[in-house]
Amino acid sequence: MSTELYEIVIKGTLGPAVAAAFPGFTVSFIDRGKTHLVGPIEDQARLHGLLEVLGGLNIELVSVNPVTPSEAT
Repeated sequence: MSTELYEIVIKGTLGPAVAAAFPGFTVSFIDRGKTHLVGPIEDQARLHGLLEVLGGLNIELVSVNPVTPSEAT
């Protein structure tokens, strides 16, 4: 099974402590109050785990998208 890159877009911004909960992810802030997290996800269980963390913190999810390495730059 190979690791794939995913982009998770959330509403709002993440503080440093919350961003640290996503090791290996690049966190970037964009306009309109959204934050992009791009990083490797090994399998669906890991993806669901990350989404549970966001839900547990009451962070609003905008989208989850697989990306190719060229899109992640």
